[in-house]
Amino acid sequence: MPGVKTNEVAGTRAVLRHYRMSAYKARQVLDLIRGRDADRAEEILDATPREAARVVGKVLASAVANARNNDQLDPDELFVSACYADEGTTLKRWRPRARGRATRIRKRTCHITVIVSRLPEDKLERRRARHAAETAGLRSRRVAASRRGESDVVGSETPTSESGTSEVDVEDLDATSTDVEADGEETDGDEVDAPNGDDVAVDEVGSVVEPDAEVTGDPEAEFEQPAWLNDELAETDPATDAETETEAEEEAPPASKPRRTRGARKRTTKATADDDAGGPGEEEKG
Repeated sequence: MPGVKTNEVAGTRAVLRHYRMSAYKARQVLDLIRGRDADRAEEILDATPREAARVVGKVLASAVANARNNDQLDPDELFVSACYADEGTTLKRWRPRARGRATRIRKRTCHITVIVSRLPEDKLERRRARHAAETAGLRSRRVAASRRGESDVVGSETPTSESGTSEVDVEDLDATSTDVEADGEETDGDEVDAPNGDDVAVDEVGSVVEPDAEVTGDPEAEFEQPAWLNDELAETDPATDAETETEAEEEAPPASKPRRTRGARKRTTKATADDDAGGPGEEEKG
């Protein structure tokens, strides 16, 4: 007994008639989605670079919409149970050829049919179990990540000592330190009384700045040149310097003669030839 014919498969269908495309081109795309889930078939058609894929995608969307609106089926539980393309009417045109002949042109059309049905119960159960496992795994990973984040936050907190002392602020560390005298009183950090009664300056850090040492000696006394400077001045002699300059001039290469241009050389040669010939005036006199 033969099986069920393709056009007799139960399900919700959508048909596109008299589309201007050959059935051969449409069948190549229909073979890609036959038996696939509806959502998977849509993804395949979107990634197929053919004109037939765009048309078949519209027919598939129409079939899914019919199943949802007319038969109250869940679109996530549908699959492409059957799809086929039949030949439609052929438009005949003529093209002129040589010697008064004509050639027939056939413009093909096709009828595209897509049938969607509900998945069997066993496949639905396997799909639901797989979806539940994926959801549970995702939830467990999300919970573990949240717990791990909470533990990181708790571990990053700085514990305080048992004595209850508070932490020191950064502003307190940057503040200018103050000096403390022996009896425990603070000073303003500008001047400190020395034991001998003199005022001693104190810098910002708190260390004592010693005053510059006084310069001793008579400021009006004449400046005496050091011994090493007198020796260097004695070594230099004007006569020796003059001889050195004369030797440098003798060793210098002679200056090169100015270079004449090509035009100037030609003019000089021509003038010399005229002088040797006696000039044009002398030839006429002879």
